[in-house]
Amino acid sequence: MYNKSDFSKYIFLGLLSTTLAVTSNFLQVEAKSIPREKIFRGENYGTLRNQGKLRTYYMYTPKSYNHKHAMSLVLVFHGDNGSGNSIAKISRFNNLAEAFGFIAVYPNGLDHQWSFTGHLRQKVDDISFVAALIGHIEGIRNINSHKIYATGFSQGGILTQALACKLSNKIAAFASVAGSLTARFARSCHPTVSISMMMINGTNDFSVHYHGDPITQKEALVSIPEAMNFWRRHDQCTSSSQFQHLTPTKSRNHLQVKAFRYSGCRDGSEVLQFTVVNGGHFWPGGASTDSKLNQVNIQLGFNASKAIWSFFQHHSLSTSKAPTIKKAKR
Repeated sequence: MYNKSDFSKYIFLGLLSTTLAVTSNFLQVEAKSIPREKIFRGENYGTLRNQGKLRTYYMYTPKSYNHKHAMSLVLVFHGDNGSGNSIAKISRFNNLAEAFGFIAVYPNGLDHQWSFTGHLRQKVDDISFVAALIGHIEGIRNINSHKIYATGFSQGGILTQALACKLSNKIAAFASVAGSLTARFARSCHPTVSISMMMINGTNDFSVHYHGDPITQKEALVSIPEAMNFWRRHDQCTSSSQFQHLTPTKSRNHLQVKAFRYSGCRDGSEVLQFTVVNGGHFWPGGASTDSKLNQVNIQLGFNASKAIWSFFQHHSLSTSKAPTIKKAKR
């Protein structure tokens, strides 16, 4: 459970807008045992085989990485038709990884999409792929198995919520941006442990509807309030939602960020929601080639990535939940 000052940290970091200089180098990384001297900081690429498919990912290792000390891992999932590189540029998590000392990994979906129960054409299950990827990264970097986190945008946010249902024994906290919970998972999702979940959604999102999809739609999504209530009930949160205006009510474009927090939850878990009133399908505070969206972000003054990292830092996997992992010696 966190006090008012803890909650203010999310707000402060979410509203903070600074640009950090990042020095990086591109190098193709084979997904095998890598000698210690061959580990390069900055940007890298890697591969692994899973379910008969060659899978790829983009990774950022900060300069402060030391193979003797375990680091947190943040998995960032792109949206439909996106890529690991594209979501890295939008979210700017590399800057945060360098500033705060964690490893960021951006997996690539097959055909630039994610599958939750088995891609009909590719015949893969991306939840299983993520589990394998975590093990793979733990084999080439010294990862703190208690501090592995997942976030994603749009379809990547939907995958993030599916991972909360299926991989809560490996991932400590989750944050979805412009995503929600599928109606099918809402019926079948029964994690045995508490789930710390953050959701960031716009009320005018025409791709992931704030008020949900028609139930007849294939892979229909529940409404954002329904998804929030699902996690709140699962975590047995006892407090009423706490509300706070984060942006001026009279902004030029009528955008406003509201925060809702549920605390008093089981095992110290937490459910946190940021609603962008009149906001669309975007990553608040993210980079964009669209000058109008950049102007919206300036006026909005809310940085989703910084708020997410602040949220993650408050949560870790308990010893009883975390799997036993043989640490990388590199």
